[in-house]
Amino acid sequence: MKLDLITNQKEFTNNINPNDEYYTPNYAIEPILNYLKPNSIIWCPFDTIESNFVKIFIGQGHKVINTHIENGFDFFNVTIPECDYIISNPPYSLKYEVFNKLFEIGKPFAMLVGIVGLFESKKRFNMFKENNFEIMYFDKRISYFKSYSDQKPSLNPPFSSVYICKDILPNTIVFNIINK
Repeated sequence: MKLDLITNQKEFTNNINPNDEYYTPNYAIEPILNYLKPNSIIWCPFDTIESNFVKIFIGQGHKVINTHIENGFDFFNVTIPECDYIISNPPYSLKYEVFNKLFEIGKPFAMLVGIVGLFESKKRFNMFKENNFEIMYFDKRISYFKSYSDQKPSLNPPFSSVYICKDILPNTIVFNIINK
């Protein structure tokens, strides 16, 4: 299972949007666990070892491959590892590019994203229209945070978040209650 490092990490690191690096609380990860096969291999392409995705999946007995741009792994140029699922909270500013690449890869995935504007551009509308996917809606908004050492919410967003999935959920739309 070889992953290729990007060739010019500084170029990519300098172009990271500061609004892209918000972290996911445990309560927003737990609902997706109900839909994963036991002992799966999960690739978390936007996650460091500190990620709650990584910690929770490992704690549930899954094998996790975590990659992050800060560690030299560019999602758009890395060799795709052998895995059962691709799951993460992707960079907000690159959501079209991320979903386009995920549909191209063809593996089951679940990405936690803000729903506002997700389908509003013509290219995103057409991309989703041309691909099968599922959505998991929550009864509450997700409050993301900026630091793993202090996980109190630094952002209580004015938008709802959903999981956009492919080949994971049993129905096109699933509603889930989260416990904050």
